[in-house]
Amino acid sequence: MAFIDEYDFDLLKNEAEIMVIRELEQQLKSETEEMCRCNECIVDIAAVALNSIKPLYRFSLLGTLYASQAMTEQAYAESVKQAVAQAVKKVRKNPAHD
Repeated sequence: MAFIDEYDFDLLKNEAEIMVIRELEQQLKSETEEMCRCNECIVDIAAVALNSIKPLYRFSLLGTLYASQAMTEQAYAESVKQAVAQAVKKVRKNPAHD
């Protein structure tokens, strides 16, 4: 049996993903410049933003509490906001497709 089949890695979650997706939705609602909103570009924006912020992985209830606390900290929320804004600019300027 393969290592990955022995354990339930589906329980491992990155709470930062939720924050990035919510922030991306908010920023796109107020975005005035033209940009592609295809699935590839939107998911690319999320990936670029997530790669530039500290992850918030959790597995257990205690991990959920830790992640929830970190998510409410102003500094972390601001870093997510800035990361999403920079990712939007980057992907708009250079989309992964023609």
